[in-house]
Amino acid sequence: MLVPLKWLRDYVDIDLDTQEFADMMTMTGSKVEKVEFFGKETNGVEVCKILEIEQHPDADRLKVTKVEVADGQILQIVTNATNIKVGDYVPVARIGAVLPGDFKIKKGKLRGVLSEGMFCGAEELTIPSQYVEEHKKDGIYILDHEESFELGKDVREVLGINDALIEFEITSNRPDCRSIIGLAREAAVTVGKELKFPEIKVNGSDEEMQFEIDIQTDLCKRYCGKVVKDVKVGPSPYWMQRRLIEAGMRPINNIVDITNYVMLELGQPLHAFDLEDIKYNKMTVKLAEQGEKFTTLDGVERELTSDMLVIGNEEKTLDLAGIMGGENSEVKDTTTSIFLEGASFAKESIRATSKKLGLRTEASSRFEKGIDVNLAETAVNRACQLIEELGCGRVLNGMLDYYPVKEEVQKITINPVRINKLLGVNVPMDQFISILERLEFKCNLISSEKLELEVPSFRLDIAEDADILEEIARIYGYENIPTATLEGNATAGVKTDKQKFTDKIVSSSIAAGLNEILTYSFVSPRGVDRINLSSEDSRRNFVKLMNPLGEETSVMRTTLIPNMLEVLSTNVAHKVEEVSAFECGNTFTPQEGLPVETKKYCIGMYGKDVDFFSIKGVVESVLNNVGFKGYEIEPEKTNPTFHPGRCAKVMFNGECIGTFGELHPDVIENYNLGQRVYVCEMNVESVFENTSTEKTYTPLPKYPSTSRDIALLVKDEVYVKEIEDIIKANAGGLVESYKLFDVYKGAQIEEGYKSIAYSITYRSIEKTLTDEDVAKVHDKILNELSEKLGATLRSN
Repeated sequence: MLVPLKWLRDYVDIDLDTQEFADMMTMTGSKVEKVEFFGKETNGVEVCKILEIEQHPDADRLKVTKVEVADGQILQIVTNATNIKVGDYVPVARIGAVLPGDFKIKKGKLRGVLSEGMFCGAEELTIPSQYVEEHKKDGIYILDHEESFELGKDVREVLGINDALIEFEITSNRPDCRSIIGLAREAAVTVGKELKFPEIKVNGSDEEMQFEIDIQTDLCKRYCGKVVKDVKVGPSPYWMQRRLIEAGMRPINNIVDITNYVMLELGQPLHAFDLEDIKYNKMTVKLAEQGEKFTTLDGVERELTSDMLVIGNEEKTLDLAGIMGGENSEVKDTTTSIFLEGASFAKESIRATSKKLGLRTEASSRFEKGIDVNLAETAVNRACQLIEELGCGRVLNGMLDYYPVKEEVQKITINPVRINKLLGVNVPMDQFISILERLEFKCNLISSEKLELEVPSFRLDIAEDADILEEIARIYGYENIPTATLEGNATAGVKTDKQKFTDKIVSSSIAAGLNEILTYSFVSPRGVDRINLSSEDSRRNFVKLMNPLGEETSVMRTTLIPNMLEVLSTNVAHKVEEVSAFECGNTFTPQEGLPVETKKYCIGMYGKDVDFFSIKGVVESVLNNVGFKGYEIEPEKTNPTFHPGRCAKVMFNGECIGTFGELHPDVIENYNLGQRVYVCEMNVESVFENTSTEKTYTPLPKYPSTSRDIALLVKDEVYVKEIEDIIKANAGGLVESYKLFDVYKGAQIEEGYKSIAYSITYRSIEKTLTDEDVAKVHDKILNELSEKLGATLRSN
């Protein structure tokens, strides 16, 4: 809730620094989200009065003015403003004044004529555009109020922009704080000052009001109203408009503005009906007809159901109770008589209607949380008081007040000793009672362990002693409550082995240069279409949400790839040239009962230097770092998401645990990626189950190694893995390592063939190898390569 501090000061003397006050309010439970200061960059801008306006002798667009400031001093100002006239009060930045951007006003000449300052518009005064009337947005900010102004006075004081705007986060259990008075109560207790509740007095006229109400449902707990005649509809005064705008509401006219002002001030929504539209001087509160059509103030025709609460006359519905009035009874420029309504409705009914119609207003947001039933009469009287003070109507004598079942004062009994023990402090009884009385509880001390309380009617959140414990704690001060360790048999929470394993994957991925992302588990079912999954693919079997927010979040994901591609697509759209990202998240498979959650790992990469081997290197690096051994990387030829011939799968004991490679061109087009993109998805559960944390010690070698290089001519369709499998199978215990260092195709190589070059390192742990020892194993490897793959040694 937005609260102008100037408004709050009407009810509480706050003589603290604004930020200090905000921090104190947060510590007592009224959390401050933001503090804004207007006009803090503007210094030395004063009010002046324009005495003369003449045309500049050498410039058609400039005017030379004479203005009066403090002590009768006359200044000459040259301006290009077109919206000023003699007699206007305007803000002037005199020589030496400082405007936003550290802009200092200096004496100067404009086309040869001396100018001793500058007139200011809303921008120079740092007034946000939403707080500025339309005719003041272009040109000088003219002080066109009803009264004259003290010349030379700081314009920030005149405009009320020398104070702060505070945004409070109001929790749903404190509906009483959705008002200026509610927060003033909290502020008074916080700073130790008295609350100055507005003194409400309605003079009224000699004429008695004649009005009836027919309540046909128990969803209306109380209904109050007064009749106002001789209404003069027009703009509300500046001070009221500004307070409304700063609190987030749009000024409309004086009658509507008064109802909104009282709602913000007291927390009770009001509604003003044009009395001519009501007819018969009688109102009916009832349930709507099923399928009834009703056009609300926003011009939208809505279809009502039989459980929605409405207000109308004998012929038609005039108001959607507690939410929004109708076009057929709004206050118009021609309105001369109004009926002013303040009521209390069942919060469950208002919430249900608001949700069904998709219509949430300032009024409904208050009614659905609950409102003190006693506020209805107070708010109607307060609005009538303002109508009289502003001279916009004559209030008739009498009050319509339907209140069939009066709510009883809530009483609870608490044990102060027990509360102190739970808090771990000893709040003295007199201080204990003082805190509650400052919060407007009535206390009756029976014994040290028994205190009877009368709960104030506006505290709808108080139901038991636990609520009182919270009140004592926040006002006594959380900072005054000592910290203490848990007593008894308490165990420390630790991560499971699987969680630790997932953390290791995350850290290994970051070490490999990837950025972690987190995406929603609720997705669109169209994602699997965009990655080309076949109609028989098991990943099309979704867990469906019963009440989704929309089609885009209607199912739970079975794969992380669409989420990753959405992220990559967004980065491409924002001209990000290179992205390397990963996500560790759950996928969901339906079954009887709760769905099966499976942890998956996904990588997405694109960029100028990214290719198939880039993502292959990252996959191998991550798997090796987490201790996963014995896996094989094999070609994948049938995956529709990936480019044929540029895709591989990670195999372990005959099971595919992951796939990676370049995306299929169709998938790239579906996501508007416009370039080659590389993706991997892996089953973390399978990797975890087959990872060994045991480490084997290998002593440093005692004997030297020797190496042999071979360059093989093989057919294009032969995979490197096939060559390496043969090298490993015929190592004879002497091959320490092997490394691919060249793949070549060119003019010297026959069409359909390629040259593959390896360096093989031999070493024995028992002796120094002779040429004969190495040749025996080396020749066997070459023979096997020749027999099984048709490989021949390259001679040139």
